[in-house]
Amino acid sequence: MKKKLTLSINDDLIEFAHNFSKETHQSISHIVEEYLIELKKNKEQNFEEQKLQKRIEKLYGAFESKPIPDKKDLRRAFHEKNYN
Repeated sequence: MKKKLTLSINDDLIEFAHNFSKETHQSISHIVEEYLIELKKNKEQNFEEQKLQKRIEKLYGAFESKPIPDKKDLRRAFHEKNYN
């Protein structure tokens, strides 16, 4: 459902918005809506990246006391755990 929104903007930005609207054949409402959609996407993406970063931080130092095993050892351990 669409609703109206009233904005208070500087005169020079209003003039720019009208000119940009004419040049791109888009309504000012559409331009503002698309911009807000992009802001929302970026915020959601940053939130997901922060969640991933927290997971990575939990893993930091996990192999400090032991050397990182090679692929063959990891595969062997995986198969032993899951098939025995």
